[in-house]
Amino acid sequence: MAKMLSRVVPWLASRNGGSPAGAVRALVHQDTDALGRLVGLDPVANVFMASQLETAGSAVPAGLGTVVLGYFEDDGALTGACWIGANVVPVQATAVQARFFGQWLASSQRNIASIFGPAEAVLGIYAELECAGAKAAEIRADQPLLVMAAEPGLAGEPGLVPSREEDFAAILPAAAAMFEEEVGYSPFLGGEEHYRRRIAALIRQGYSLSHLNGNGEVIFKADLGAVSSAATQIQGVWLNPEYRGRGLSAGYMAAVVRLAQCHAPLATLYVNDYNVRARATYERVGFRQVGTFATVLF
Repeated sequence: MAKMLSRVVPWLASRNGGSPAGAVRALVHQDTDALGRLVGLDPVANVFMASQLETAGSAVPAGLGTVVLGYFEDDGALTGACWIGANVVPVQATAVQARFFGQWLASSQRNIASIFGPAEAVLGIYAELECAGAKAAEIRADQPLLVMAAEPGLAGEPGLVPSREEDFAAILPAAAAMFEEEVGYSPFLGGEEHYRRRIAALIRQGYSLSHLNGNGEVIFKADLGAVSSAATQIQGVWLNPEYRGRGLSAGYMAAVVRLAQCHAPLATLYVNDYNVRARATYERVGFRQVGTFATVLF
């Protein structure tokens, strides 16, 4: 994780005891409705924040040490926000607001694992952290944000179903393999128990989708990593290497979309621009690009 050097930020509301023009401060319970309206401006890009807000029922996160920052105009209007926990996720943040969030984060000396979300805001936040001494392990600056509202035109793989709790022992290594392929290191490095709890929670909630063969091995898996009343964000897509090259991906993704749309009308995901094969599959299923995300990994 990255750790930023300390930096004085004199305009912070927490230092001034108020909310001056262009102020950044941690949101409180009374800001919940305003945050909900902000998130609702783009339910696809903001699905992560929407899912957290709907779960907690408040602008104040339930997790210890996690905070949601808000950017307030001189009339008191909340016009930008940023989730700050192990990961940093901007919400409707402009390039200017991203600089303020980045400066707040740099002054806080917090450890973070990643920044992800709309590209302009993510890269703006990282620019401030870089000035404060942070160095990214990897920057993925161009990740098409895709969405589907209609039912897929392709037939879905009927074997894909919500994962069963008794299949946890098979799904965990498949999920870890996907993670390592995607980011380049094992998810167990940060603590195996935390990752085990994450996978178990996805299964328990019905947000883990999988197809196992007759030997109990995972052929395909995907997760609904964030779920709101408006949208689901598909993550963790993985096809067993033994089954690759057989033209199975499109059928599995069509099935993922149908299952995702049982939870919310919009199915979304974001993909690395260089992953040409995956992008072709998503286009075939019916996804269309509506924006661009970026991810900074530390």
